[in-house]
Formats: sequence, C-alpha cells, structure tokens
Amino acid sequence: MTAILGISAFYHDSAACILKDGKIIAAAQEERFTRKKHDPGYPKFAIDFVLKYANLNLSEVDQIVFFEKPFLKFERLLETYVGFAPKGFVSFARAMPLWIKEKLFQKNYLFNKLKQHDVNYKSDNNIYFSDHHLSHAASAFFPSPFEEAVVLTADGVGEWATTTVAIGKGNNLEIKKEIHFPHSLGLLYSAFTYYTGFKVNSGEYKLMGLAPYGNPIYEDKVKKLIDIKDDGTFRLDQKYFNYATGLTMTNNKFNNLFGQKPRNPKKDKITQFHMDIAASIQKVTEEIMIKLSKSIKEEYQIKNLCLAGGVALNCVANGKILKEKIFENIWIQPAAGDAGGSLGAALALWYTEQDNKRVVNPLDDMKGSYLGNEYTQEQIEKDLKNLGAEFEILDYEKLIDKTAEFLSKEKAIGWFQGRMEFGPRALGGRSILGDPRSDKMQKNLNLKVKFRESFRPFAPSVLREDLSDWFDMDVDSPYMLLVSDINEKKKFQMTDDQKKLFGIEKLNIKRSEIPAVTHVDYTARIQTVTKNINSRYYDLISRFKEKTNCPVVVNTSFNVRGEPIVCTPTDAFNCFMGTELDFLVIGNCILDKLKQNTKFKKDYTKEFELD
Repeated sequence: MTAILGISAFYHDSAACILKDGKIIAAAQEERFTRKKHDPGYPKFAIDFVLKYANLNLSEVDQIVFFEKPFLKFERLLETYVGFAPKGFVSFARAMPLWIKEKLFQKNYLFNKLKQHDVNYKSDNNIYFSDHHLSHAASAFFPSPFEEAVVLTADGVGEWATTTVAIGKGNNLEIKKEIHFPHSLGLLYSAFTYYTGFKVNSGEYKLMGLAPYGNPIYEDKVKKLIDIKDDGTFRLDQKYFNYATGLTMTNNKFNNLFGQKPRNPKKDKITQFHMDIAASIQKVTEEIMIKLSKSIKEEYQIKNLCLAGGVALNCVANGKILKEKIFENIWIQPAAGDAGGSLGAALALWYTEQDNKRVVNPLDDMKGSYLGNEYTQEQIEKDLKNLGAEFEILDYEKLIDKTAEFLSKEKAIGWFQGRMEFGPRALGGRSILGDPRSDKMQKNLNLKVKFRESFRPFAPSVLREDLSDWFDMDVDSPYMLLVSDINEKKKFQMTDDQKKLFGIEKLNIKRSEIPAVTHVDYTARIQTVTKNINSRYYDLISRFKEKTNCPVVVNTSFNVRGEPIVCTPTDAFNCFMGTELDFLVIGNCILDKLKQNTKFKKDYTKEFELD
C-alpha cells in the first residue's frame, strides 16, 4: 500500500488530503477546524484529521507533496518588482522578509511543521513540490469520469500561469498552453470584487450573485481594461491596476474610467451602479470562458471538458458553456480553488510521476465530495448532552418524515449528517434547508439565519429523476456548479410594471413555483441528488415530494456570514442557538429551538467577522 499526503497552504484555503493506492480517502480545509474563514496557515488540524481517518501515522506516509513550487513563485515576484520598479517598493518591502524567512525555504519549514505530528518522522526526503496549475488540472482530470479530456484551468495566479490548457489521457496529463501573470481573468474578477466593496478571495461569489440585478451597461468600459482575442486569450492593460506591485487591486485611473471610487463596505450601500458593474464584468468573464472553450474544442477535437481553478467556481459561466453545447460532457472539480490543489498535487504524483494505472469511474471518484469528518450517533448524543441541549432521538423513518413535515411548514432546518463536504459548497452533509415554494424563505434565511445581504441567492437540491421537469437541463450536477434556467412550465411571467423595477426591488417578485431558489433572471444554481451518493438526503427530499408534490428543497451552507461551514456537533449547536433556525437535525437527533434553554442563545452577529 502506498499513501500520499497532499498539502495546500500559505495563500488562502489551506487544506490536506490523503490517498491510498491512488484512491481518495479523506480531504478537508483547515478553516473548518480553526473556525477562521479561508484560513491560509499551515493545515495542522486538516493533516491530523486525514491521517486519523486513513488510520496512518505521518511516518507511515510514503510521499508528501505540496501544491506549488515556491522557487518559481519567488522568481515571479522578483521579476515583477524589477519590471515595475521603482513602483511597488512598499509591497516589496512587506513581502520579502516573509519570503526570506519562511517561504523560500519551504521544504525545511514544512519538515519542521510536519515532524510535530509524529516523533518518528525524521527525514524530509519524501517531500515533493508540484506545479500550481498542474495541481489544479490534476484535481479536475484524474477524479473525472473521462478517459480523455481537455482541462481548462483559470484562477488568479500560481507561480507564473493564470490560465492553462492541458490534455489528459489515461494516467497522463500534460499542460499545452499558458497565459502568464500579470494577465489574469481571476485577478480581473477580483479587481471588480474589490471595487464593489467585497473581500478579495472571498467575495467573488457575491459579485456573481449581484450581477443578475444589474444590466451590463459598462461592458465596453470593462473591455478597455482587457484585450480579448477571438480564441479567448487576453491581455490586461496594467495602467488600470495596482495588484502587481501595490497593496490594492485597482488605481485612480480605474476609478476615473468608471466614475466612482471603490465602495467602502462600512459606509457605502450597494447601489444600481454596483449591480450594473457586476453584470458587466460577469458578461465579459462569460464571453472569455466561452471563447476559450470553443477554441480548445476546435483545436483538440476532444469531446470532454474538465474545469478547475477559482474561476471554475463561477457556476453562471459554467452554465453558459454547458448551454452552448461546445463539449459533449463537462466535469468540474467541486473543490476547484486552492483547497483542491492539495488533492491535485497528490493525484499528479501518483499518476504522472509514478506512472500508476488509472481506472476510470463512470460516476467520478469524488464520492459526492463527502470526504470530511463524520460522527457516530453515540458521539453526537454525548456532545449534545455535554452542551446541555434538549433533543429527541427518532428511528430513521420517523426522522425523515418529521423533518420533511417541518420543511413543508416553512421551518428553517439545520441538517448535519454523514461526512462533511470538501470544497466551498454544502451538499447535504452540513446544510441549512428550507421550503423552495415559500416566497419569504430567501429573505428570511438571508437576514435572520445567515445575517447577510438580502440579494444573495440560494440553491435548489433536486431529485435527479425530476430535474428536467423543473429546470431547463438534463445532465448531472452533483456539486452545485452549474446554473440553468427554470423550466418554462414552472415560471410566472412578470407584468410590464414589474419589468420596469430596478435592483433589489426585483427580489420581491414571485417568478416561479419555487421562488426561494429562482434568481431574478429566472435561473438557479442546481444540485442534483441521487440515492447512491447520499441516500439520507435523497430520502428526505423524496419524502418532502410525497407531502408537497415538489422534489426540490432550498440548500445553503450551515453557517452564518463570515463563518466557515460547521464541522462538529458543537459547531452545529452553537450556530443553531445563534440564529433563527427552527430545528436542528443531527444524526438521529432532532432539536426544537423552542425547547432549548435560553441561556445557550448566542449573539452570532458578533461571533464572526462579517465578510
């Protein structure tokens, strides 16, 4: 048996994973354990978890691989600073001490950290480094259900590359083309994230969620920033940006182009201007991704596409690629960001470096992305008793029936079952659930449970066999990474007066039979659910369908704004008591908010830094 430990760290979304003979055993992000969102630190707890789950000591691991190459990254930083000199001295002066002290000698740094896990781990000879974009590409191709695929990776920046095209076949994966820093689609999108007042490397999905409320009236101005070729390749005009050498994403020239300074999230409200800006950058992003997809399909004539990198989490753009029918099949790595790099680095080592045979799983090898920790019924009951919680224990059938009944009565449910998800999406393991038919559910969940902006959309989880009856789509979407239109038969057409509404006013219009998951542009971010991947979640939605004739539930992550998704029963109880959730269903236990001791109620608005 060969065990490989994959690690990503020191930028954002640190994570660890473990493979046994090439099989994915466990993977988790550090943020879930430290309760610090997007934790960039050394993933001590994630490593401890994956080792424990795999029943291994660190000294029993054959290889340890890091998701990028620090020397190449250092080269890029130095060349950038030299190329832009004397600009960027402040940024340079801040970055260099850390590089010289830690990052440049990362092998030694990692070894000193790793040996704290196991006194018998005594040599760094088994530590390896992967290329950042190869790690991303490997995370998408090797677990995919394809023998052969073209792999498109787009993100902020790795060592040098920002966008790459790779070809995967069997156990081989080769990068064919690259776009290099400072020309980056991910950094362009992050620049607009910053400009609209959201946190970079965290708020990009907010920008995407804001886009449907606006009109792309600034598209031409966005295109002054970026020269897009017919094949989708691009160059950014650096005179508008500050990210290469500065401490901000944009500059005054950028501000003057659009006529406003960046929004201050502490003082400035979101206006129609910000919605239109969001719509404009989203449209340009979609155009680039579609052009890239068309050109690589034409060049390589391969029918399957895999996507990875932070830009692959833009599920609206993914949905547009699907709708264009450029490729016969699309598969997206659910942990497409840097966390997934830990997995990709390990898989790249196993297949491309060690030349091990690959057997393709027609479903995929991600196990529904349920790769995190889990708790026995005994552990759950023990933790709840220690917390002073009041709970009822039910048999399986009663638990499913009662939960479905609560959902049908528009109750908000905390759902904590099985293994925790790997990646940014809650997929029915650590989820908050609601009734999609309710026209109050979106606003209530946003404001009273998640403590976040009212415009933020929710995703539907739908039984796979009922998918095309409710949505204009008929392909698997188990990881909530594809957006599709609502089925025409389920839509409610707007009146002429309603069509004239602007911005957030649009939110209050009931657009379909499932308004809580219908975006203002009649789309939804879809998760398909099957019994073989998550039987408990499937059974719950099926029972809800029996009661309501609706095979869809609202699914959002079990956390509040600024908090990582809950990891332990204690996290779940604290979140339950700190929000207006009505019930918590954890293992075979049901907790009713009204029966809990009020002394355990928490002020969750002050518990986490709202991002």
